[in-house]
Amino acid sequence: MNPSTDTPDDENWTMIIRPQRRWYDFRFGDLWTYRDLIRLFVRRDFVAYYKQTILGPLWYLIQPIISTLIFTVVFGNIAKLSTDGMPAFLFYLAGQTVWSYFASCFTSTSNTFVNNSQIFGKVYFPRLSVPISIVLSNLISFGIRFALFLAVWIYFLVSKDIVHPNLWAFSIPLLVLLMAGMGLGFGIIFSSLTTKYRDLQQLIGFGVQLLMYATPVIYPLSTVKGIWHSLILLNPMTPVVEVFRLGFMGASSLNPIWLCYTAGFTLITLFIGLSLFNHVEAGFMDTV
Repeated sequence: MNPSTDTPDDENWTMIIRPQRRWYDFRFGDLWTYRDLIRLFVRRDFVAYYKQTILGPLWYLIQPIISTLIFTVVFGNIAKLSTDGMPAFLFYLAGQTVWSYFASCFTSTSNTFVNNSQIFGKVYFPRLSVPISIVLSNLISFGIRFALFLAVWIYFLVSKDIVHPNLWAFSIPLLVLLMAGMGLGFGIIFSSLTTKYRDLQQLIGFGVQLLMYATPVIYPLSTVKGIWHSLILLNPMTPVVEVFRLGFMGASSLNPIWLCYTAGFTLITLFIGLSLFNHVEAGFMDTV
């Protein structure tokens, strides 16, 4: 045996786990290497949602229908809120379709460290693969809700001369990308913070509900005046909701150029979230 051929430097390691990493070392290549694991996580998250339920995936359709009906009765018929001349049911369904994807991405990824602490403490894999899988699994549910919206939209498009779609409807991939990025960014920021400050878990659900009312989901932006109009414009989800309605219904008072603001906000949020996530990942087991 030649000792020179058995040194550790000559062994063909498939992976090297290093104890230290820089805060900006995101290692996206590891995510690609573990893409099969992400696929398994996506399947787990999607199946677990309706497992041991009677109606199964139909809940993805029942929930937006019931929510939209309640909005139509309460805000449309009782409160008499304007819908910019659009059918109330279609108007509220559009807002619900967009908002629900962002909200589910945000709230689900915000518990990444706490909900997966047992797995993280036993085996190595890129921790970021968990929140990414959540965003992808929520994309499936968004696709189901979007199909429901398209069915209702086609009905009004064919039967009534009220809906006037335009080319902005083709911006839906961009809108989905922005919502996924914002939801992931906000989610991993709060997930990192909740490892030390558990009170934030109680505030997230409540805060997301309040944020919905600061987004033109149940009212058009054109009905908001004065300083409130400026404040709602600062909400990065406002351009997403308004451009979605503009594309499919032709009803919006917002200049689509505001999507540039949302894109910049999303990139900054993602960068902060990824950096904080990397920092907390190294020692979160001591606090969770």
